[in-house]
This record gives sequence, structure tokens and C-alpha cells, in this order.
Amino acid sequence: MKKISVVIVSYNVREILVECIDSVRKALEGIDGEIIVVDNCSRDDTVSYLRDHCPDVQLIANQENVGFARANNQAIRQSESEYVLLLNPDTVVYENTIRGCLTFMDAHPEAGGAGVRMLTREGKPAPESRRAIPTPWVAMLKMLGFTRRYYMSSLPWDEPCQIEVVSGAYCLLRRKALDQIGLLDEDFFMYGEDIDLSYRMLHGGWQNWYLPYDIIHYKGESTQKSSFRYVHVFYQAMLIFFRKHYGHLSFFFSLPIQVAIYFSATLAMFKMMAGRMRHFVNPRKDSFDIYEKD
Repeated sequence: MKKISVVIVSYNVREILVECIDSVRKALEGIDGEIIVVDNCSRDDTVSYLRDHCPDVQLIANQENVGFARANNQAIRQSESEYVLLLNPDTVVYENTIRGCLTFMDAHPEAGGAGVRMLTREGKPAPESRRAIPTPWVAMLKMLGFTRRYYMSSLPWDEPCQIEVVSGAYCLLRRKALDQIGLLDEDFFMYGEDIDLSYRMLHGGWQNWYLPYDIIHYKGESTQKSSFRYVHVFYQAMLIFFRKHYGHLSFFFSLPIQVAIYFSATLAMFKMMAGRMRHFVNPRKDSFDIYEKD
């Protein structure tokens, strides 16, 4: 059994994917690991490039876009390793990051999942490196603009801390924990699956951790966030999570949350359309990149 399987799901991102793979190779030096890329029917030359230039990478080439959760599950089921790392293609992994995380996980058998310090292009820690479960109260606060609780802002950046949600951009998982709680919920096409998995990890008696090791997360390079499809999929994922885990709440308590989700989706649509109109009037000003995935 290998120590770790690094799973990367790609869709039309060949250039940044190659950079990500190069960084993972360096981070895996001296570790018994493997890299598995699941391509969701890219229209660029991702599949042919990997076959010709990356013989060390295991490739699963889907004939359709099956979504993020299902694609990751394909690779997890195919792999046999003590740990699984789900990694976004729009990331660069520092050389000591995987080794440091594995050392921590080996020393903390109660840890089921771990995330890291995700850095922006400018080298600043991204707040979504540590997140809380979006309970109805926390979700309402976030949608009202009060994000301190959601991003667990009171936690230090330079030491390990228990958190609630491990970001899907870098999500290190213990195989034993996955065997107990199950794989990613394939009802989530692209967003929300990391929150759902983290929620089930905690309810299964495992711990989720933030570790002060670094990756660069270009955030958004692997997703077209200016599309109507993005808005639909993102807010649909919020509804799926809420109905799955908080659907038992009374109608009078759950209705305001669902209304808030629909309101936020509608507002996002209007902002996107306004951005497109500004871009049409002044095409030299880039106003498309409005949204960012947590």
C-alpha cells in the first residue's frame, strides 16, 4: 500500500495543471506516493499532453464532465493508499507541505482530514484556509457580511488548529476515515462537497485540522466564475447542503435561510450582468472576475 495518492480533477486547464503536477512531483520526493489525474472531458489537449509527457501520472479520461465529487471518487476507489490528497489544479504545492502534513497526521491518529495555509497570488493567507460549518446561524451571518465566525478569524496562522471545514482545494484525508464515513456526495456537482465531507467527518468522531504549511491557490483559474452556470451550481450546492443536514428544522426557521440563499443568488446574477454591461461599454476594463470560491 502506498503512503499517499494525490488526486487532481481537471477540466480545460492544461497549462496550470502541468505546473501543479510539477510542484507535486517535487513535494513527493522520498515519499511512496502516486499522482492520479481525472480529466472531465477537456476540450483542450490535456489528455494527449499527459499521455505523451507525463508517463508517471495515472490518467482517468472521462467521456463527459461528471463533476468534481464523482471524478474524485473515481480516483479514490482506484487508489490504494493510507492517505488521499484532493488537490485543485490551480495550485502550487510547496516542497515541504505534503511531508509536513503526513508527519502530523501520523502523529495524530484522531485526525481524519487536514488543510493548509492557502496563499493568494500576492502571498497573503486566504481566509478560506479555515472555515466553520455553515450552520443556519453562521450562514445567515455570512450572507449579512459578518464573516469572522465563518472564517474562524480568531485562530493563529502559524500553528496547527482544529477547524471545521477543510477546503477542497487541498484536502488531505485518512483512508480509514473515508472507509467509515463514505466518499464525496455526488449530489454536489462542483461546490459544497468539501463542506459536506467535513461535516460528516466531524459527526463520525474524527477531527479536521488546519496546518501551517503552504500552497499557492490561484483561485478561480480552474473555474469560469463569470458564467450563469457558476451562479446556479454554487447556490444550488448551498441548498443541497442545507436541506441534507438541516432539513429537519421547523418551516419557520428554515424558510428565512432558503429565502436568503435565493436572494444571494439573484443578487449575484444582477452583479454579474452589471459587470458584463460595464465590460461591453468599456472592454479594456476587466470586470468579469467577480466571484471567488471559498
